[in-house]
Amino acid sequence: MPESTLCSTETALPQFRDVTSPFDGRVVGAVSLTESTAGKAVIETARIGARKARALSRNARGKILDGAATEIERRNEEFAQTIVSEAGKTIRQARKEVLRAVNTLRLSAAEARRNAGEVIPFDSYEGSEDRTGWYSREPLGIIAAITPFNDPLNLVAHKIGPAIAGGNAVILKPSALTPLSAQMLTDALVNSGLPTEALTLVHGDREVAETIIRSRDVRMVSFTGGFSTGESIARTAGLKKLSMDLGGNAPVIVLDDAHIENAVESCVSGAFWAAGQNCVGVQRILVAAPVYSAFRQRFLEATAQLVTGDPLDELTDVGPMISPAAVHGLQSKLDEALDAGAVLLAGNVTDGNVLHPTVLEAVPEDSRLWTEEVFGPVVMLRKFNTFEEAIDVANAIDFSLHAGIFTDSLARAMEAAHRLEAGGVMINDSSDYRFDGMPFGGAKYGSMGREGVHFAYEEMTQPKVICIKK
Repeated sequence: MPESTLCSTETALPQFRDVTSPFDGRVVGAVSLTESTAGKAVIETARIGARKARALSRNARGKILDGAATEIERRNEEFAQTIVSEAGKTIRQARKEVLRAVNTLRLSAAEARRNAGEVIPFDSYEGSEDRTGWYSREPLGIIAAITPFNDPLNLVAHKIGPAIAGGNAVILKPSALTPLSAQMLTDALVNSGLPTEALTLVHGDREVAETIIRSRDVRMVSFTGGFSTGESIARTAGLKKLSMDLGGNAPVIVLDDAHIENAVESCVSGAFWAAGQNCVGVQRILVAAPVYSAFRQRFLEATAQLVTGDPLDELTDVGPMISPAAVHGLQSKLDEALDAGAVLLAGNVTDGNVLHPTVLEAVPEDSRLWTEEVFGPVVMLRKFNTFEEAIDVANAIDFSLHAGIFTDSLARAMEAAHRLEAGGVMINDSSDYRFDGMPFGGAKYGSMGREGVHFAYEEMTQPKVICIKK
């Protein structure tokens, strides 16, 4: 995931920060910056918000979340245009993100109403026959949420929705590159009845962020972003709950009995969706030797048909990367791999922040391009000879969110699902498939905890046992 979620310290901040389009650099909005010294005031506001949020009935929480979902649905094109303007997603992709955010909020509303706890069968244990009771799910209190640029609406909804459903207050620090969608979501929730103190939006430097993360009043930090930033947050946070999605490097295995056309279509979409700025995007495609040539030819043909350019154009498939720095960083990895012997099959052409879909093979497996998260429109092909080899190569990376496999053999699909070290295995589908109600997180260094509305809700609440002796 991107490393840009915490901004560098500045000695003097302007009152506002402009937000610019990654496609053409024009100013598309501005946010009011939180002063470096305002951390304690933010915490005090959140304390008030936590009391007000806890006092909301489950029905009230559900109505707030459903109301916000309805407002976003009504203003769907406005939200989509904002995502395009600040994040550079294509308009078609942005519209899908808006629909997903609506679903995330509705799932959160349902969780608020449904997941109140369970009856405990005390009388199932000898000596406790005269006791009855239950456990309820109680809010943690204040949750700090830090989000990246690549899904500026839905990833924010994934943190705020379950937190509100659980009766918590949230301090939200969205990416400095894409804060406008977060502000619109915040406004929709407040318009639907959320107390203003229950959701505080922070735009500022490292000092204010660290004050919030370090505070003992903050009971949980939910972070999506890069590994080094995650390590820094963990060191700063102290003893509190941490939920982190720290990126991936998704392998997809194409076996010799796979339906090649389906595999190609899914992998092209999975590799280049959102200009490859996707933590579960297809990065390493491992193809069985008997079908490698056929797969490569069809993959390159399909890639060549993708339209790059203006993300507001309805025909565009691949828009810009988020910033010149992101393009430069990926270009450095590409140059290193090519100098070390990788073979370029397509792409590696830039127009401003637009990197044309890039395909390589024979990439050295000790190169940064192979071992690290690409987070751009670059995919690598590799031939394998045995099923064992494919599994070993797929598992050789420390970051693992999702993996995929294409095969007509249920037995081999299930064996791969058992042996692949990943938080999710997509069978006959791209690694980038995600439903907002499923548990989402990684294996190894890919994450801590799980997102997905039900699972995040349980991370953001705690059981309280009530036991009555007759």
